[in-house]
Amino acid sequence: MILPDIIVNLKLYREAIGQRAVQIARLAEEVGRETGVAFGIAPSLMDAWAVAREVDIPVFAQHVDPVEPGARTGHVSPRLLREYGLKGSLINHSERRMRLADVRAAVRMLRGEGLASIVCAGDPEESLAAAALKPTAVAFEPPELIGTGVSVSKARPEAVTRTVNAVRSKFEEVAVICGAGVSTGEDVRRAFELGVDAVLLASAVARAPRPREKLLELARGAMAPED
Repeated sequence: MILPDIIVNLKLYREAIGQRAVQIARLAEEVGRETGVAFGIAPSLMDAWAVAREVDIPVFAQHVDPVEPGARTGHVSPRLLREYGLKGSLINHSERRMRLADVRAAVRMLRGEGLASIVCAGDPEESLAAAALKPTAVAFEPPELIGTGVSVSKARPEAVTRTVNAVRSKFEEVAVICGAGVSTGEDVRRAFELGVDAVLLASAVARAPRPREKLLELARGAMAPED
């Protein structure tokens, strides 16, 4: 699949669950059509199936377990994601850390199902190690900036650039995403200027009182100047 320009993680915010998750996904799809900026969305696991039925933009799980269907109480398998119409999953988010062996297995199993894998990492070195697993993308997110409103593209631009250069020098087929604190169109614009393929963000949209306006602002930040 072609990676979206902006992936919105709805986490488990009260403002972005249930029917509200569907509404935000529809708005992202609408804004994407208007601007040409591709959005993806990662709702809570309870909402993901309902969202995937309602929109054509890529829907991602926030977490997946490297297991096959069977006697697996409380687990979510890659095959289940595919059967429910999801396009892939975040892996190893700082709020849902996984063991290295499980990350590796999850990437492999998602690939086997034809699904995208987005492995989160907290620093450039961890990002490079994650890229060695050959996921669809690595998402560089310094955990200390997540949810702060202080964008990684402003606070740690040199780390973003170092991550992009390190990953592309060895694993050019692996896309590079950055996230953590990305909140404004300017944050998005600066992230793309640093060379990333996409941005990952959450509360700026999930908790926005007017999500359509925020989605439009973010989309404009992702658009090339001539657009």
